[in-house]
Amino acid sequence: MNTQNDSLSIDSIKTAALRVCKAIETNQDYLTELDQAIGDGDLGITMNKISLALREYVTTTQVDDIGQFLVGAGLVSNRAGSSSFGTLMSTALMRAGMKVKGNNQISTAYLPEILSAATLGIQERGKAQLNDKTVLDVLLPASNALKYALDSGISLKDAGMQMVEAAKAGRDRVTPLKSLIGRASWLGEQTIGKIDPGCAVAVIILEAIVKA
Repeated sequence: MNTQNDSLSIDSIKTAALRVCKAIETNQDYLTELDQAIGDGDLGITMNKISLALREYVTTTQVDDIGQFLVGAGLVSNRAGSSSFGTLMSTALMRAGMKVKGNNQISTAYLPEILSAATLGIQERGKAQLNDKTVLDVLLPASNALKYALDSGISLKDAGMQMVEAAKAGRDRVTPLKSLIGRASWLGEQTIGKIDPGCAVAVIILEAIVKA
């Protein structure tokens, strides 16, 4: 995250988006391996398709409205990745975009509300709850940690690091549990002790966003 006068511009958002794309592409094989263990094995491929589509979108789209940009990114994600996780990612981006529609600058103090809106969109779309061993077990604590950190007055960089640590802790906390949602739930006890692929994706994305 890069800030100027405690705000983020469209250029900052685009730069962060490109970091996310690179991180996803770099981790394609890792995500595929995780998904082969408790899913249908296509998450790495799906996320890479989304990443390539988003990379083109970021580099060719000329808009100043951050909300419009994020909604458009959600639509691109939905077209590129026709899967359950692709749908969740699309929903998150569009909810975040609707939260800031009409703004070409975002106050850093508003970031927790944006992440919370994206998280709520995923929760409503996916019907999961905390401890179901899904992406929510990363996003909910990450969102709370970011809000608490920024409210305490620390720098955005340090707040971002605390958010990522909370995300990793959420991923690790549910790894010993049994998956209760989606295709992974079909495997029951076999999912115990295995990293949830959705949790892994969320950590990768959040780490890339805050990377300076």
